[in-house]
Amino acid sequence: MRLDSRVLLTTFAVLIFCGCNAGVSFAENPCASPTPSRVMVTWKEDPASSFSVTWRTDTSVTKSMAEVAEAGDGPLFVKDSRSVDAVTTPLLTDQCKVHMHAATFRGLKPKTKYAYRVGDGEHWSEWFHFTTAANEAEPFQFVYVGDAQNDIKSHWSRLIRQAYSDAPRALFLLHAGDLIDHANADKEWGEWFYAGGWVFGQIPSIAIPGNHEYGFDEFSPTDAEHPPKRQLSRRWQQRFEFPENGPDYLKESCYYIDVQGVRIIGLNSNEDPEPQAKWLKKVLKDNPQQWTIVTHHHPIHSTSRGRDNPQLREHWQPLYDKYHVDLVLQGHDHTYGRTSQVAVGHTHHGHDHEHHDENVTTGLQGQSKKGGTVYAVSVSGPKQYPLKEYDKGKNPFVRRAEDTQLYQVITIDGDTLRYEARTAIGDLYDAFELKKRPGEINELIEHIPDRPENRRK
Repeated sequence: MRLDSRVLLTTFAVLIFCGCNAGVSFAENPCASPTPSRVMVTWKEDPASSFSVTWRTDTSVTKSMAEVAEAGDGPLFVKDSRSVDAVTTPLLTDQCKVHMHAATFRGLKPKTKYAYRVGDGEHWSEWFHFTTAANEAEPFQFVYVGDAQNDIKSHWSRLIRQAYSDAPRALFLLHAGDLIDHANADKEWGEWFYAGGWVFGQIPSIAIPGNHEYGFDEFSPTDAEHPPKRQLSRRWQQRFEFPENGPDYLKESCYYIDVQGVRIIGLNSNEDPEPQAKWLKKVLKDNPQQWTIVTHHHPIHSTSRGRDNPQLREHWQPLYDKYHVDLVLQGHDHTYGRTSQVAVGHTHHGHDHEHHDENVTTGLQGQSKKGGTVYAVSVSGPKQYPLKEYDKGKNPFVRRAEDTQLYQVITIDGDTLRYEARTAIGDLYDAFELKKRPGEINELIEHIPDRPENRRK
C-alpha cells in the first residue's frame, strides 16, 4: 500500500510539473521533452536528391542534428550514416516554450530508400524510412485531403490512416489548408500529429495555409510591441520546410514543387490574389512539366451556401485557362464538389453564363470545347456544411456530397491522371480520368460509381 501511494503521488507531481491539460494524455505532453517528437518530412529543395525534416524538443536541447544512410536489410546500415546539423529556433506556445529543429539532407540518390533519425547525440528518434523521388517522369500516387480542422484526434485519425492503408506508397500527402482550427493552439497541433503519427515522418507533406492557420498570437514578439493582428502562425515556417521560390512576402506559403513530371503549385488564398497572379503567370508560362496541379484553400467555385470568391475567379482562373492547368485542389467549404472541365465564361456564380450547354458529352465522357480545368473541393474532418443550391444550368459540379469525410487518391501514369475520392471507410464515391492528347484538350472520362449522392435529409 505504501508503494502504491508513493507511485500515485509521484505521478501526480509529474503531471503538475509538466502542466498537462485535461484531455491531453501524458504521452502527448505539450511541453515536449529532450526526445524528438512531431517528426515531419517535407521537400524544400529537389525531391530527387534531397528532403527536409522538422521536429521539436524541450528547451534543454540547444544543438541538434539529423543522421541519414541508405537503408539496408539489417542494422549495419548505421555504419555508413552521415550527420547534418539542424537549425534550432524557439517557439513560445500557449502551453510552454519549446525548441523547433529543421535539417535538410542533400546529395542523395534518386529513387533510393534511406533511413534517417533526428536528435541531439543522446536523445534520438527512431530510424524512419524515406524514399527519394525519381529525377524524371515516372508513375506515382499521392493523397489529397481538405480541411481536418476540428476534433482531429477523435475523427480525423481514422480517415488519414484509411488513406494510408489505400495508398501506402503515396509519394506525398497534399493538405489544402485548415489543418487545425486555432492557428496557435498547441493542443490542436498535437492532435494533428497524433493522427498522422509516424506516417508524417515517412511520407512528405505539401501544405498551403487556410484561414484557420491565421490568428492573433499573444506570444508573438511582434505583437508584444505592436497591436496584435491576424497573421499566419509563426510555427508555419518553423514546422514546414517548403521551397522559397514564391513571392518574398509569402515565404513558404506560396511556392511550387516539380516532381516526376508534375508541377505542384501552392497559392495562399488568404492574401491578395492580384500580386500572386503575376508570380503565377510566370510559373505557369515557364513550365516544362507534362501535368500541372494547383492547390489553394478557398475555392474558385464554391460548394457551400453563402460562400463565393469572385476575386479568385477574376485573377487566377483566366491563367488556369490560358496555361491549361489540369486540376485545382481546394478546401474551405466543408462539403464535396467536383466539376467537369470548366473555363472562364462557362460558369460564374450569380451570372447568366452557360455551362453544361457548352460541353460535349458522349456516354461517360464530357469536356468543354474550349478545354478547361477540373476543380475539386473536399473536406476530411468532421465539420460539415450544407451544399449551395444553384439555379438550373448554372451548377458547375458533376458530383457533390454533404456530411461526408473524404480523401482523394490521385495517380499519375504517363499521359493519364486518375482521380478517386473515397469516404472515411474507404468506399469509392467519385472518380474520373484525364488523358493528355497532343495538340488537343484533355479527354475527361467519368467513372462516377453507381451510388446516390450523399445529401442531408
